[in-house]
Amino acid sequence: MSDDRFDEPAPADADRGYADFEFERRFFVRDLPAELRDAPALIVQSYFLADDGYALRVRVQAGDIDADLTGDTDPAEILRAHVADIDFAAVTVKGPAVGGTRYEAERELDPSIGVELVRRGGAPIVKVRYAVWLGADGWSIDVFGGANHPLVVAECERSGPVTGLQIPDFCVTEITDDRRFSNESLAMEPYSAWAPSFAAELASDGPVFRQDFGPNTHLRF
Repeated sequence: MSDDRFDEPAPADADRGYADFEFERRFFVRDLPAELRDAPALIVQSYFLADDGYALRVRVQAGDIDADLTGDTDPAEILRAHVADIDFAAVTVKGPAVGGTRYEAERELDPSIGVELVRRGGAPIVKVRYAVWLGADGWSIDVFGGANHPLVVAECERSGPVTGLQIPDFCVTEITDDRRFSNESLAMEPYSAWAPSFAAELASDGPVFRQDFGPNTHLRF
């Protein structure tokens, strides 16, 4: 006798291919051109797990909010001030990054649920993300506040490996595989705590741009 339960087709998303992976390259930025501060979104996110590259995050986001973030910005206070503007929330799980590739599964939440989760636990960070088109790619540029001020990180994300990239000249050095700059690491060990040592390291070693993704070209801005 057959059991019909075993004859049912697998769910449509059982084989998601690259759907639950992110491919990105990330860069440290010292001076962001003012004209790139366009299409802003205020983001407050909280990490409920951040351990050895694995992370569980809840993010809430308010589109078209260009908050003036400083070193004194409190994520909880800015969330309270803009709670009525929150128009997106999601829970995300991530695995360790290897060569610009990382497992990432994101599922949307009701914004009111997302806000309460961020309020009630985890290690928070706050940033404003700007979306810009540079050369052949769309870029996200994150300007951090609070304990991570004045960090600025630019990233290019694609649906497949980020090869043959046009790198804007305001990108100082590549940090794709530098775990210190992952958002979950920044939530636990903020940039302000180790910025002087990173500056000394950069001055001593000079900038580095990965060459194993095909030839890079520099984009003058």
